[in-house]
Amino acid sequence: MKADFSIVLLRPEIPHNTGAIGRLCVGLGVPLHLVRPLGFALDDRYVARAGLDYWPHLDLRIHDTWEDYLASVQPRRFHFLSTHGEKSLYDCSFEPGDALVFGNESSGLPKDFYERYRESLFRIPMPGEHARSINLANAVSIAAYECYRQLSR
Repeated sequence: MKADFSIVLLRPEIPHNTGAIGRLCVGLGVPLHLVRPLGFALDDRYVARAGLDYWPHLDLRIHDTWEDYLASVQPRRFHFLSTHGEKSLYDCSFEPGDALVFGNESSGLPKDFYERYRESLFRIPMPGEHARSINLANAVSIAAYECYRQLSR
């Protein structure tokens, strides 16, 4: 059963993270939206290496800006994942058609998003005391599978 949600990466910087996330999206049957600028070329060998032979099966959609993404996709709802979120990912109730949105590896979401989308901002709990964040590909995996778990009940 394909999952009914999508993954959105805003300005991703590290090719192997995007490759791994693309592979995850193929496994779940969900589209991956990349919002420019990208910190790499899509034909980068690291993207291909992380994506393996799954990459040609990926439903990949590229958008020049966040506004272009909104206009072309018109998502029902979105959930932004960030270390700045006050609500836990596990308190989020997902619905079909939702979009999970992630910022880039070095600076996260655009600064204005923290206020603009405050009610839709969630964090992945990290009880350890020495980490600021986790790897982007890992964060996407955690959130995507929680969304899938809820939607496949």
